[in-house]
Amino acid sequence: MDKKTRNKIYNRAIKIATISFMVFIALSMRLFWIQVVKGQEYGLEAEKQQVKEIRVAPARGNIFDRNNVQLTNNKTEKTIYILKDVVLNDNKILESIKETFYFSEKDIEAIKKSNSRVIEMPISREIEDNTIIRGVIVEDRILRYDGNNLLSHVIGYIKRSENAGEYGIEKEYDNILKMNNNSGIKYIAVDGKQRVIPGIKDTEVISDKKSITNSIKLTVDINMQKEVERILDAKKANGAVIVTDVSTGDVLAMASRPNLNQNDIGANFDSNNMDFYNKAIEVAYPPGSIFKIVVMMAALEENIIDLDDTYTCLGYEDLGSFQIKCNKEDGHGEITAYEAFSESCNSVFIQIGKKVGAKKIIEMAKKLGFERKVQNILLESPGNLPKNDELLGPAIGNISIGQHNIEATPIQVTNMMMIIANEGIKKDIGIVDSIVTEDGRFVKKIIREEEKRVLSASLCKQIKYCLESVIDSGTAKNTNLSNVGGAAGKTGSAENSKENTHAWFSGYFPKENPKYVITVFVEEGGSGGKIAVPIFEEIAKSIYAINLK
Repeated sequence: MDKKTRNKIYNRAIKIATISFMVFIALSMRLFWIQVVKGQEYGLEAEKQQVKEIRVAPARGNIFDRNNVQLTNNKTEKTIYILKDVVLNDNKILESIKETFYFSEKDIEAIKKSNSRVIEMPISREIEDNTIIRGVIVEDRILRYDGNNLLSHVIGYIKRSENAGEYGIEKEYDNILKMNNNSGIKYIAVDGKQRVIPGIKDTEVISDKKSITNSIKLTVDINMQKEVERILDAKKANGAVIVTDVSTGDVLAMASRPNLNQNDIGANFDSNNMDFYNKAIEVAYPPGSIFKIVVMMAALEENIIDLDDTYTCLGYEDLGSFQIKCNKEDGHGEITAYEAFSESCNSVFIQIGKKVGAKKIIEMAKKLGFERKVQNILLESPGNLPKNDELLGPAIGNISIGQHNIEATPIQVTNMMMIIANEGIKKDIGIVDSIVTEDGRFVKKIIREEEKRVLSASLCKQIKYCLESVIDSGTAKNTNLSNVGGAAGKTGSAENSKENTHAWFSGYFPKENPKYVITVFVEEGGSGGKIAVPIFEEIAKSIYAINLK
């Protein structure tokens, strides 16, 4: 063999060896990618061919009340999970399902038409614990909401297909409440024909409740909340109620009506009553005579009037281009400023408003928290106060009685009453207490603003004296609150753009050393004294009874 031939053979061998080596390297890298890099993922995919996933609990942390009462994930529902691949073409199994679980023909048709390979259906009747049907799994499924819809506008609701908070606390704290989607999943072993293999790989994946920080503790007292909602529903009142703790600023109850169905949000879609708004904080309304508190405080702070000053009410007040009637058509006659507050006299308050001036009234309103969000946790409206040309001329008439371009939320009115009850000190109002573990163990406090003085104690004592007169002898005199230590507050009847009247009452009790502020707003309810005050009275008595237990 000559040298040239030998070189050719040698070069060919080198090429074959090189190609073989490169193929070997490529195959090794591919095997490394499959076995090491993607090994766990492919392993799980292979494992899934041998198991079925069923969700037995929401992949979300809990929401608690102030006493660690669990408000979510607190109810179970007996549920069957049907493996469609097993039962679909087996009439005997379908018939057995129908008889065992008392299903109708419509239910069986729904099973057949379902696009899901695992069909989830609640059981409406009791069944024997040892019930076994091929292709059917029976579990106690944990429900996110118990169906009572308590505190629904505060808790909110989730978009279940994405396990995402859509509204309320569920939305604002979604990053904390949302757990890994594997949480709450149970894996059931199946054979090659998708039949359940009892006792094998029957495992539930739920987080360690003692260590996982995924839950929220509210300031709400669920017992007070239940009473507030019961009373609102008994009165068939659309609107809102807020109860706060005077010493801490904690929201103890917050309700909005109409209520929301957390398990079926679609049920509220066709309503025209703003069901999807928390009217306690999200919607601003004209405050009406509630705003007379602001006017009186501005007048007293500027030393423009004394409570004993006498005025004349003729039943109306002329403002040049228009006339505003008093709440008493034939007028109150000779009346003091103190009595005018008690009787909510429009005429006298317009006279006082003219003396004070619109600018000073609006300044006082801002000191009391109007046109400003009270809390930054949930969605809230800032309300509205007149400005610029809206303060000029005859506008003072409407400003003095809380009408025209003045709008406030019930939480803002509550904030004002809290400042007065605390004699000039503003507390930061809040509804979330802390971040906790899934079993309610404390992790982190929600920080609030430091309390601060915004008005003098002497000014607040004067207005408290006026607020007491409303219940003792004024527009809320028909109450009987002596057994709760008396109370103080202010009624409001405010016209809206539809020329209907909203009913307000905001006040505190007991009269001495107040513990609670309650604000009642009834949308298009009519007279504050006739509609809102009785609700306040009943809630105050219920809270007092709860505290006696």
